[in-house]
Amino acid sequence: MKLLSWNVNGIRAVSKKNFFPWFEGQGADVICLQETKARPDQLDERQLHPQNYHSYFSSAKKPGYSGVAIYAKKEPLDVRYGIDIPQFDDEGRIIQATFKDFTLINAYFPNSQPEGVRLGFKLEFCQAILQHCESLRAAGKHVLLCGDYNIAHKEIDLKNPKTNEKNPGYFPEERAWMDTFTNHGYVDAFRKFEPGPNHYTWWSYRPGVRERNVGWRIDYFTSNPEFADKLKNCSHQTQTMGSDHCPVELVLK
Repeated sequence: MKLLSWNVNGIRAVSKKNFFPWFEGQGADVICLQETKARPDQLDERQLHPQNYHSYFSSAKKPGYSGVAIYAKKEPLDVRYGIDIPQFDDEGRIIQATFKDFTLINAYFPNSQPEGVRLGFKLEFCQAILQHCESLRAAGKHVLLCGDYNIAHKEIDLKNPKTNEKNPGYFPEERAWMDTFTNHGYVDAFRKFEPGPNHYTWWSYRPGVRERNVGWRIDYFTSNPEFADKLKNCSHQTQTMGSDHCPVELVLK
């Protein structure tokens, strides 16, 4: 089973680039998008209903902001929009699809913003996500949490860690939450297969930055430990353009 997660930085914008050839060429079972920046009524038929896929959208109340989507070949057993916490759900940050063998949560974590303006909000979101995952786990569910976490966990996960210690996405509090998350047993799927450096999923739009691979790894698939043996491979599609992020691919046994 093949799953993909991609922060597209605007579904309408990426649709004018290589999105549909990419989408149709993947043959993926599930494709999760973050930062769609659109309501369903702003999308065309191809964006809303790709051939052979069921589609689900959670949009922010604020126009042109945030938003997540799931496209699935097989209709999920259940779809949940948000986690019943209005301050997060109003920003269209979470959509959840339940399949036979696992529950998939597609999440767009808040950006903590320069000077940590939204750091408190971000950490509340992180804690709520962890509690939600733990509640599913306690109910005997297997959990896959994918999306743009907006956090580089360790020094290996960004090109210039020392100069970014006071920047959003690498604040000590954010990294500490990632420690807490993984200390609960959650498995970083990419690191299960690739321990080495220089693997990133986001690059600034500044000229030459992506070409020189000066990036951050802030997009993830993670699973509860009981499901980790079902992870077959996880990789980054770094050659896929159209956004400042690249897609993350997960293959299950």
